[in-house]
Amino acid sequence: MNSEATYLLVDGENIDATLGMSVLGRRPDKEERPRWDRILEYTFERWDEGATGLFFLNASSGFMPMNFVQALVAMQYQPIPLAGEGNEKVVDIGIQRTLEAILDQGFGDVILASHDADFAPQLQALIDDGRRVGVMCFREFASQQLTDMAEHGLHIYDLEYDVKAFQVQLPRLEIIPLSEFDPSRYL
Repeated sequence: MNSEATYLLVDGENIDATLGMSVLGRRPDKEERPRWDRILEYTFERWDEGATGLFFLNASSGFMPMNFVQALVAMQYQPIPLAGEGNEKVVDIGIQRTLEAILDQGFGDVILASHDADFAPQLQALIDDGRRVGVMCFREFASQQLTDMAEHGLHIYDLEYDVKAFQVQLPRLEIIPLSEFDPSRYL
């Protein structure tokens, strides 16, 4: 099987919403936003393959944040602005269809930047097909379905701790295994 392709699919809405509502409890300041270039670089380095970054955007309002889109292109991402009608979850549907297309093409590994369980069936199908599959997220906010899939081949990478996608330390509160406790972080 040709596994020389790795796809990084970014659910930007999900990452942004989790960062703002769950981690910070407010709109992130500029220095608190993810460094998308680091995320793509980590994907490339982690699996020692070329990585194609696909960044899904909801453009249903008819607006595209052109400065952000241009920055994505400069970082080697392919922006995918999707529009829908009504209450369609256009980004979720677009990512689900892309995961299915990757499965259908017969090759390609996937890392998905999202916390959302909506993608679990497609991710499991890729795992069952022998693909390497990962999720980048804030580990403590990953859906239980994704966390359970880690026992069956899903790799979970923490955006802050593993990927180092942020320029500042985020105010996260989580259980710390004693073997990983660094008192200097609190001094």
